[in-house]
Amino acid sequence: MSPLVSAIVLTTWTPGYAVRCVAALRGQTIADQIEIIVVENHSQDDSIGILRTRLKDIPTVRLIETPENHGYGWGNNFGATYATGKYILIINPDNEPEPNAIEKMVAMMEADPSIGILAPRLQYGDGTVRQSSRSFPTILDVIIKRIPLLQPFFKQRIARYLQSGVTSLEPRDTDWVVGAVLMLQLDFYRELKGFDERFFLFFEDMDLSRRTLKVGKRVVYAPRITVRDRKDRLSGESFLSILLKKTGRIHIASAVKYFWKWRAEV
Repeated sequence: MSPLVSAIVLTTWTPGYAVRCVAALRGQTIADQIEIIVVENHSQDDSIGILRTRLKDIPTVRLIETPENHGYGWGNNFGATYATGKYILIINPDNEPEPNAIEKMVAMMEADPSIGILAPRLQYGDGTVRQSSRSFPTILDVIIKRIPLLQPFFKQRIARYLQSGVTSLEPRDTDWVVGAVLMLQLDFYRELKGFDERFFLFFEDMDLSRRTLKVGKRVVYAPRITVRDRKDRLSGESFLSILLKKTGRIHIASAVKYFWKWRAEV
């Protein structure tokens, strides 16, 4: 019998987080209907050995290795080739869904076929909520977000981009959602050809959301469904600190690719 949900956990240098994510998925109310595909994305350290040891006796978990690291989108697409569920759940290893989160997400998808992408609320350990439902940005919006000194001069602009004034807990349509936790129908994901692999890291979630809207499907944010997230991450760093890191420079390269690809619409 095919599973209802195929969860893709892509991990690079984060085996401990991946094991905890797997535990959270196994603790779901519909755990018996979830297959878990852990993709070790060519970390070139002892990650694969740790994962083999920690996950080897779990029948619902399939551990696969990528031959090379071609980026976040490519790694998730690689994992999706093994998926057999009706729905695909893209979930980062440092995210842990509340026990009924996946069941709630499936129920929303089943009730409304117009939903192309569904995303839950991402909540940090200290109780604060990550602003993961956003409006499509301009280049200036991205720059302002990265330079805190500019933000007092553009309060309304940055609030529009981050949708920070929206406090309702009701599900709502949005432009795009952060790709930490996303649910799509597997057939639809494959129809879109998954993530655009030209983005090595970052902006692939914004691009996927835009392509979803282009084909007439909805991108929906569901703040009553909670997933615990990790607070320290590159996407929250300043522009200067990003410039000084390799992953930061990749972030900038992805931004250039995104705005060039969608230049007629931004």
